[in-house]
Amino acid sequence: MSSLPPFPPPLSIPTTSFNNPVSTATPAPAPDSPRPSESPPPPGEHGDIELELAGLANALYNLGTTVVNDSTKDKDKMPGGMKPVGARVNDVVEHLANLDQLARNIRTMIPMQVLSDIDNSRNPMQITKDRIERAATENQFMNAKISAIRSYGEILDDALCQHFPEIASHIRPSPEDQTQVQAQTEAGSSDPRATSAPEPAPASGASSNGVAS
Repeated sequence: MSSLPPFPPPLSIPTTSFNNPVSTATPAPAPDSPRPSESPPPPGEHGDIELELAGLANALYNLGTTVVNDSTKDKDKMPGGMKPVGARVNDVVEHLANLDQLARNIRTMIPMQVLSDIDNSRNPMQITKDRIERAATENQFMNAKISAIRSYGEILDDALCQHFPEIASHIRPSPEDQTQVQAQTEAGSSDPRATSAPEPAPASGASSNGVAS
């Protein structure tokens, strides 16, 4: 009688329990989901205002969600007889009071256009971009005006030197003449006698005591 083949080994089935749950990987967030700001708030009063504004935004969000979910009117009151909406409103008022206290120490001027853009749901950085582009345009325009005036001056000097050769040395002096004029100017400015007013000459026919002879 032929021997029977051996039975295959039993399959190992993973079992889970409440004490040893199976670890699952956390799904990655969507690429377009908002991210928290990685840059810390600046130190000092501006950082305190930034933190207070973030707290105010969070308090307003909590107030909005509480108002939407609070459809029970007088039911489900908090301990002490206060409804959840009242507590959320108090949080908002507290943040606003803190901002009012911090605003007294800030002297930073904010253009009204920035506030208007924020109210109209526009990026406030757009005004910075517009101001930079405007400054660059005005700078190019001013450089063009300066270049045109300089070019006109050179053309005028050429025409004067061509038609009036006797004044060419005054219009375009040589480097030696420029050095000499500069030295004379510096010597005159350093000499106190050059800047002092001359004494008036005595009147003719008058003596030293002021009586006419």
